[in-house]
Amino acid sequence: MNDAMLTVAALGMFSYGAYEVGWAVVDLIRGARLELWAELGLMLFGLLLMLAAAFVRVRLPGGLPFAIGALLGLQALAVHSAAHLNAGLAPQIGRGILAGVLVGLAYAGQRSEVRKSGV
Repeated sequence: MNDAMLTVAALGMFSYGAYEVGWAVVDLIRGARLELWAELGLMLFGLLLMLAAAFVRVRLPGGLPFAIGALLGLQALAVHSAAHLNAGLAPQIGRGILAGVLVGLAYAGQRSEVRKSGV
């Protein structure tokens, strides 16, 4: 069960990161609605989250805090984007809940493995 939780968390993190990178690329191609630094920041944090997803899946020490840092960076840029795009508060709450669920799944998967191994 713990491998399934880690897999779901890693796939969710990877998908979230890929979505953010894709959104920023499409926005740049269509004509940027945000500043260039914000678009590049979305791409950077999205790529970091995609890398962190692999670290979470293989239970690399520090992988989960790395993923949390990337998620927080994406959340900060999402707040900035929402202010420019008049998106409102609801998407921010949804992103926060998604991030919390993904981190919770990853943490639970890693904790159950630690208990199983007796460490």
